[in-house]
Amino acid sequence: MPPSRETAVYTHGHHESVLRSHTWRTAANSAAYLLGVLTPGMRILDVGCGPGTITADLAGLVPDGHVTGLDRAPGILEQAGATAAGRGLTNTAFAVGDVHALDFPDDTFSVVHAHQVLQHVGDPVRALREMMRVTRPGGFVAVRDADYAAMTWYPLSPGLDDWLDLYRRVARANGGEPDAGRRLKSWALTAGFTDITATSATWTYSTAEERAWWSSLWADRTVASDYAERATGQGHATGGQLRAAAAAWREWGTREDGWFSVLHGEILCRKDA
Repeated sequence: MPPSRETAVYTHGHHESVLRSHTWRTAANSAAYLLGVLTPGMRILDVGCGPGTITADLAGLVPDGHVTGLDRAPGILEQAGATAAGRGLTNTAFAVGDVHALDFPDDTFSVVHAHQVLQHVGDPVRALREMMRVTRPGGFVAVRDADYAAMTWYPLSPGLDDWLDLYRRVARANGGEPDAGRRLKSWALTAGFTDITATSATWTYSTAEERAWWSSLWADRTVASDYAERATGQGHATGGQLRAAAAAWREWGTREDGWFSVLHGEILCRKDA
């Protein structure tokens, strides 16, 4: 049976191959749609903060304010705290929590931000309602998620086709929605938001360095992360099939004409004053 709506599991886990990607993320490359509304004294909640690189960037942009990083995994918060400490930030805090039931009073934050989170939760509409609840009137809920079905690449690769099909099946069996990006506006409307700016943005990998980095982290993730254990443990794939998908990633990464694009949906929702 799939996990219940409130207990969906994080498909990727925190293997080194996953963190290789997460620690690359910055406010500039992952939250540009939000930056224009930030002011120095804002109080921000960063939901699903992971290793804290975006959290720390946000803290640097609100020097007179405060940023709280929230994650369900206690272990990763140690790394997030170290990231903030390493930058000399004094306006951050980190806490364990669940976006379905945020342990904060109503109207606490100027901004509630979530990057690559709603695709993994059991009930994204409930999560958005909780994010709205803890946002101050006139404040913002900002969400960005990839859309796996919209990922595209060249040259064509049956092995990467198989990888994508398998990933989407595993993610849904874990209770998530891998094609979340296209659904964000709909979920926000259902959650009760009325002032929604919906946009999109991409990550693109095409240089030799970018191809090597992107292909190797996905090849490693496919055979060595929590995702790999769930794919085989739930009967979605054999070890041989995972190794074939990893080989397809590595082969694509060697192609001089290789190109890969990740589409993200974004919503910036203002809470009614």
